Amino acid sequence: MTNSMLKANPIMKIFMNTLVKLPAPLNISTMWNFGSLLSLCLMIQITTGLLLASAYSGGMDFSFNIVTQMMQTMDKAWLIRYIHANGASLFFACLYLHVCRGIYYSSFLYIHTWMIGVTILLLTMAAAFMGYVLPLSQMSFWGASVITNLFSEVPYLGPTIVQLIWGGVSVDSPTILRFFTFHFIIPFVILALVVMHITFLHQTGSNNPLGMISSSQKISFNMFFSVKDLFGALLLSFLFLLLCLYYPLLLGDDENFVEADPSVTPHHIQPEWYFLFAYAILRSIPNKLGGVIALAFSVMILYFLPFTFMAKMKSTSFYPLNKFLFWSFINTVILLTWIGMRPVEDPYVFTGQILTFMYFAYFIIAPMISYFWDKSLT
Repeated sequence: MTNSMLKANPIMKIFMNTLVKLPAPLNISTMWNFGSLLSLCLMIQITTGLLLASAYSGGMDFSFNIVTQMMQTMDKAWLIRYIHANGASLFFACLYLHVCRGIYYSSFLYIHTWMIGVTILLLTMAAAFMGYVLPLSQMSFWGASVITNLFSEVPYLGPTIVQLIWGGVSVDSPTILRFFTFHFIIPFVILALVVMHITFLHQTGSNNPLGMISSSQKISFNMFFSVKDLFGALLLSFLFLLLCLYYPLLLGDDENFVEADPSVTPHHIQPEWYFLFAYAILRSIPNKLGGVIALAFSVMILYFLPFTFMAKMKSTSFYPLNKFLFWSFINTVILLTWIGMRPVEDPYVFTGQILTFMYFAYFIIAPMISYFWDKSLT
């Protein structure tokens, strides 16, 4: 096939415009690598998930045993499961860093791209939660019971929603089957949204550390940025395989290897680490309905960032007080994650309430400080 025919091919045009000729800001740093790393994570999760789904069967009486037998009898099934389980942690680590970079450099001003990105985050959290339940271990069963029961606080429709999710009066085989169905479908919805996310990004162009738009300061994506992305992917893959092969249980809980027993409640119920900050916010609100609202709003508040922005310059780097607030916010999220692992008792409850207040206060105070900072300079 000649060079002109290759250029005329629609698929080649998409490839060239996406990965070769795409104009990218000259000054973007390694913090812009997480977009490509997230694409790699999604491919890993979909591939390993399809392999695991081919041998999985959902049911209250046999899901745990099927997963156990699969790991013991199928060739390399143990490795596939560990890659899939730890891949979720890798996905969320990259996703949270990607979001934090977007907040710091005000990437949320590209509204369509940002809104789709936040939707991807919410769907990823939903898929991860349902996937966590499928092996039906002691912790996942009780985690599912506690979290799904929160929907009972929805006015008027709460009990009906819970029964619809459960398919009965408690978490049982219909619940597992429904979770498996949605856990299988959602990643493909996420894949479609990722394509939309990238499409909108290519229409507006990438943000950069200075937050300035300058066509003269852009270069082609290939070779400079493609090599950087490839290096980041290779480094991440090496560290990830090291985790899966030598420390596969590092991020898990011992209760995940105990078969679910509805008659025995674990001493301390907690989700995976990537949900702990939201779980700590849920526990810090004395009122159950208020806790559910705070839990949902802890992520959905990201939708409002484009509408509360009042600064003249995009990058937080130009606002010393906002830089301090941003890193305080990061420390708050880390401490909330730690609080989520602690028992529901003082001083952890009170500390969680203070951190919850600080978490939501950031989204109110930061725009106001940048606004008054700009005012003071004029």
